[in-house]
Amino acid sequence: MSPFLLSIVLGLSAALANSVGGWILVRRQWERHYLKYFVSLGSGFMLSTAILEMVPESIHLSAQYAPILILCGYCLVHFFEHTLTAHFHFGEETHAEQFLHSHKSYTVMLALLVHALFDGIAIGSGFLVSKSLGLLIFFAIFLHKIPEGFTVGSVMLASGKSKMTAVNAAAGLGAATVLGVLAMHSLQSMIGLGLPLSAGVTIYVAASDLVPEVNKEPGLAMAFTFFAGVAMVFALERWLGM
Repeated sequence: MSPFLLSIVLGLSAALANSVGGWILVRRQWERHYLKYFVSLGSGFMLSTAILEMVPESIHLSAQYAPILILCGYCLVHFFEHTLTAHFHFGEETHAEQFLHSHKSYTVMLALLVHALFDGIAIGSGFLVSKSLGLLIFFAIFLHKIPEGFTVGSVMLASGKSKMTAVNAAAGLGAATVLGVLAMHSLQSMIGLGLPLSAGVTIYVAASDLVPEVNKEPGLAMAFTFFAGVAMVFALERWLGM
């Protein structure tokens, strides 16, 4: 399978994970505590992938501009997630008063759409560099896609929207991810822009969105799950010959 087709297939897989997150939310018998382990594993995997692979490759592509573009990617998500929108976090939204009778649930949706778009850009950029990097970035993104879909669905329910709206919102994040993959392959000459921006986005999501959620959990299980995510990156790098 060509890198282009593989990136599309994996982009669709990541998109499906968003929808699964929304579906989990409306299935009351699911043990939601397990989602926290996805968050912990994903945070370690994403942070390691960004620092060990995406940042160095970005600098290789554009040593002059990569650092500022990485910073811009980080700031972009911070603007949409925590400046433009109300406070929200990965997991089940329990602060319904922040969203009821307001437009804030849609600003949260917008923030997560921007985030999901850059997930797709990251996957597409990775495959333009190499199949190995593309696969590593895909695994990093896939691990947080279910909690991401769960989050946007939870925000919608907290604002008084229906279960169907919650599931559709999660599916919308998946569509944005696929759009990001397609956009990057349509604009291949922009890889020197897309990869460092998505590296900054990945660092933000891992360090500012996911790790704080991990740190809220008592005990060692979450901490060891985070380090397992880090170890997985080294194992996959060895397996992929990177």
